[in-house]
Amino acid sequence: MTRPRRRPLPLWAAIILNLAVGLTVVGLVQAFVVKMGRIPSGSMEQTLQSQQWGGDRILVNRLAYVGGAAPRPGDIVAVVRPPGWPGALPPAANPLSALVRGFGDLTGLGPSNEDYIVKRVAAVGGQRISCCDVQGRLLLDGKPIDEPYVYQDLPFEPGRLDCTTAPRSPRCFPETLVPAGQLVLLGDHRSNSEDSAAQCRYAGSTGSNPAGSGAPATCVRTAAASAVVGQVIFRVWPLDRIGVPR
Repeated sequence: MTRPRRRPLPLWAAIILNLAVGLTVVGLVQAFVVKMGRIPSGSMEQTLQSQQWGGDRILVNRLAYVGGAAPRPGDIVAVVRPPGWPGALPPAANPLSALVRGFGDLTGLGPSNEDYIVKRVAAVGGQRISCCDVQGRLLLDGKPIDEPYVYQDLPFEPGRLDCTTAPRSPRCFPETLVPAGQLVLLGDHRSNSEDSAAQCRYAGSTGSNPAGSGAPATCVRTAAASAVVGQVIFRVWPLDRIGVPR
């Protein structure tokens, strides 16, 4: 006895089904493995370019820091925007905008509801970071760091505008012990970045460390390592900039 043939789906139903399956797979991959995103600001130029320059599309490896792995100085990471950091994403203006953002959350195409920043890890919990030495270089645990990726750094002139002069160089910030479980994040476009040291660049600013009341007052603000979405591993767009960001 032969089984009756299952009637094929109408074309419109097959298209909808395949689209739903495809979006589900893409959504699961983005949620747990690799997320596609766009660069939200110009703070990482020229390593990563913002929408103003055409906009880089990036892949973020969500599995980079699982299984005991942790961010290291020099890593480029996507981080959920820390509380109190400027530039928070405004809520969707209407239902259509919310729908478009929801599609962006699922596929990585277009605007999304996820509010994250992309920065370079400068220091991790337990390390001491400061700026600057006599040559204007960042110091990590007392040792100068070579940063060939820095673009348009803040002004620094030994003997004329440095960390000992008045006024001092806006590049300077005091030595800070990074609390456990926290990160210091800096933008490669150092003079145009709302990052961990941004508050130190304003005259007379002392700020406070958001890691907790037990931490000493400092203008250097940190971000929780637990807020890291993943490591930026690849530029996928535009075509002339495809490659691994360094």
